Formats: sequence, structure tokens, C-alpha cells
Amino acid sequence: MKTSLSILLFTLALLLSLPGATLADSPESGSALFQQHCAVCHPGGGNSINPQYTLNRASMSSHGIKTAADIVDKMRHPGPGMTRFSRQVISNRDADKIAQYILTTFK
Repeated sequence: MKTSLSILLFTLALLLSLPGATLADSPESGSALFQQHCAVCHPGGGNSINPQYTLNRASMSSHGIKTAADIVDKMRHPGPGMTRFSRQVISNRDADKIAQYILTTFK
């Protein structure tokens, strides 16, 4: 048990010591997934297609979007002008990471 913990801590230290390496920006992070799938239309949490629908909490709340599940539902069943992201394009796990990133980043 002690050896496994030592190996885990060593591996984490090694990964974090690499130039530019952070856990927050790993390929599977909410930030990276947002950049890959959403940032083109939602740069900085805005909305380049319909400026009324930004990702800040007040705007989303006024349109009935208050939770991560609401965001994922909107990704799966968007309104006019928004790309539909099926489970084949973005898994439920990754969609939840994106939703959590949106909720914590754009306040």
C-alpha cells in the first residue's frame, strides 16, 4: 500500500513538472473540451451567433438553465442556431465536464 502511494505521488509530481503540463488543461478537462467543441461560438462565455444567450449565470438562468444537467440537455437538444451535440459526438461524461466548466468559469 505504501509503495503504491509513493508511486502515485511520484508519477503526479513527474507529470506536473513537465513544461506546460497541468491537470486542469489535460485533453479530457472541461476547459479543453469547451475549447474544442464550444469556444468557436461561445468565446469567453459570450455568444457569436445570438448575443442574448451568453454563458454567464444570469443569462442562462433567465432562459431556464441553472444546473449542469440543464446545460447538457441544451447541448443535446439545442434551439435554432446551435449545433446539436449527440452522445456519439460528446459522451455524457465529457458533456458533464463541459457543463461543470461553464458553471464554474462564467459567472
